[in-house]
Amino acid sequence: MRLFAAVLPPEDVTAELAVVVGQLEKLPGAEGLRWTGRPGWHFTLAFYGEVDDELVPELSARLERAARRTDPFALELRAGGHFGGRALWIGATGDVGTMRLLAERAEAAARKAGVPIEEHRRYRPHLTVARSRGSADFAPYTALLHDFAGRPWTVAELCLVRSNLPKSGIPGERPRYETLARWALGSGT
Repeated sequence: MRLFAAVLPPEDVTAELAVVVGQLEKLPGAEGLRWTGRPGWHFTLAFYGEVDDELVPELSARLERAARRTDPFALELRAGGHFGGRALWIGATGDVGTMRLLAERAEAAARKAGVPIEEHRRYRPHLTVARSRGSADFAPYTALLHDFAGRPWTVAELCLVRSNLPKSGIPGERPRYETLARWALGSGT
């Protein structure tokens, strides 16, 4: 199954973001982008790809340990940016250092559980809101997002999420995300 570790923003935070994304979707050229949609908004901490079923229990145990060792932390959505002309994202501010630590622990949990991990990159917290099949000019979108600051919230759990890729071939169909497990942060050492 295709898995990743994530932080999921609470409902009030995604409701606030939905208003801003609604404005972005009205900009010229927005119809040519693939918008992620509210059910898909998350901060990926570590992407595992296809994981053999027999490795999931060990991965889960190690993620639970990583969650217990990480204290809850403050976060808020802030501004936006893009990765080349391929992805538009919303950034984060707050205790980003603890979020990076949690991402490192989520990656280490996979390695220790025997899940192959691609090359390590410095974690950069972002929530993807749109993608382009080609190369898009995201300048008007990032300009609109420049002053965006969401409400603060406390990250209190680590989630293991399954990504179910579209199989129908219907244009515009999006992946479906299923939260398999949630672990409270800071519940032990």
